[in-house]
Amino acid sequence: MKKLTILMLCIATLGLASCKKDTIVQPSNAILTVVKDVAPSAWILSNDGKTYSANLSVPEIDQFHIDNEGTLVYISYNSGASYIALPFVYNVDAYSYEVYKGGVSIDVQSSDYQATTPIKPTSTVRIKIVLVGNDL
Repeated sequence: MKKLTILMLCIATLGLASCKKDTIVQPSNAILTVVKDVAPSAWILSNDGKTYSANLSVPEIDQFHIDNEGTLVYISYNSGASYIALPFVYNVDAYSYEVYKGGVSIDVQSSDYQATTPIKPTSTVRIKIVLVGNDL
């Protein structure tokens, strides 16, 4: 009986010792962050007077990114010390964004239409654009 137990123990030891641990490393999704400063003069009022827009060039945004990946946009009024995610409402104005091939448009509109003309930013604002890739 002891011989059988020792034989089984040897077989189990050899079997377990021959196992190899494989570490599989998944490729990470590509994330690109673009930071741009927008001067007060860059905000353009629309023809109907209801929207201020600032167009930011981001050449990394192509049709594949628009169709398959994600874009996050943040705004900072204190030179990047803190950021607020868009869309959001600030001083009765609604801030939103639109992603298009080659760039991002930041829009400011009145959130309640009591005063239909939005308030144009009077100081330079910092915009952080995060492009989230999809490697699947």
